[in-house]
Amino acid sequence: MAFRFEQKVLFKHCDPARIVFFPRYFEMMNDCVEMYFDQVLDAPFEHLHQDAAVPTAQIETRFSAPSRHGDTLILSLHITAVGRSSMRYRMRAHAGDELRFDTTATLVHVGLNGKAAPWPDDLRARLLAEKDNEHES
Repeated sequence: MAFRFEQKVLFKHCDPARIVFFPRYFEMMNDCVEMYFDQVLDAPFEHLHQDAAVPTAQIETRFSAPSRHGDTLILSLHITAVGRSSMRYRMRAHAGDELRFDTTATLVHVGLNGKAAPWPDDLRARLLAEKDNEHES
């Protein structure tokens, strides 16, 4: 089952047209990824980022319908690939039955020097286990 993250659309997410300003979706996506690392992978960013980082190297998003102040979005994330120092995921957000966005992204594990570095063995094992256990719902 994909990891699910609930996000209520707040006033701060909206532009003068009263819909979510698209960069705020990327903040929501990052919040979902951070909670995934914390709650599923047992690798909270506050620990992981002491001697490494996981920046987004690529992201592609299709926005399907606008979200408005007060909507509740359910973001679902599942891992689609795990490499030596990268992982790819797909994330979708729905409000009820309506798709709001669909995104794919690649994260890269980097060392303090900013260069790609292999995942720590224990974290890579958890990533691979999650990839094998997940399926789209």
